[in-house]
Amino acid sequence: MSTPPSYFEDMYRGAADPWHLAERWYERRKYDLTLAALPRPRYRRAFEPACSVGELTLRLAERCDAVLACDRVGSAAETAARRTRGLSHVEVRRLTLPGQWPPGTFDLIVLSELLYYFDLPELTELLGKAVSALEEGGTLVSVHWNHPVAEHLRTGEEIARLLASVPELALACEHREEDFVLQTFGRRGADGTAPCSPAAAEGLT
Repeated sequence: MSTPPSYFEDMYRGAADPWHLAERWYERRKYDLTLAALPRPRYRRAFEPACSVGELTLRLAERCDAVLACDRVGSAAETAARRTRGLSHVEVRRLTLPGQWPPGTFDLIVLSELLYYFDLPELTELLGKAVSALEEGGTLVSVHWNHPVAEHLRTGEEIARLLASVPELALACEHREEDFVLQTFGRRGADGTAPCSPAAAEGLT
């Protein structure tokens, strides 16, 4: 079974930022690495599910013309919305995935600390929707904690192996540490061609 909703509700009931995302150097450094791994300098429309209190959302807003962020916990979504209130190009909603996947397409989808909460049927559904919503040549980011946790059904390494089996995605960048696995993927074209590298995009190769 996927991690039950009560787990997340209980976490936020005890603290506005239960994972201390705004305080820990580990988190700030991980977010900086995530942004550095993006192959494009700017994106048209990004989707960030499980945004929590909006720490990564604020950083994505600097690189994107529009950002849609969401969280399943109402208090978390409210905090993220409050923190991004002055950014007219950022929208925060309360959504539960995979059932409430938003309409439209995106050229950036960021799956950060999310995929290990889903059992295989829901994870398969979520990844299918993500691939369908990702525009050709767009970027999908996966970054996940790599230590065993009782509420996590997989580690970062296990998620990386699963994503490697998705035929529509081409691995563009990979950063592995003891604590987490960060990957960026490009959405292949209809002919199976992977997006070009940042150097190739600027005519350097």
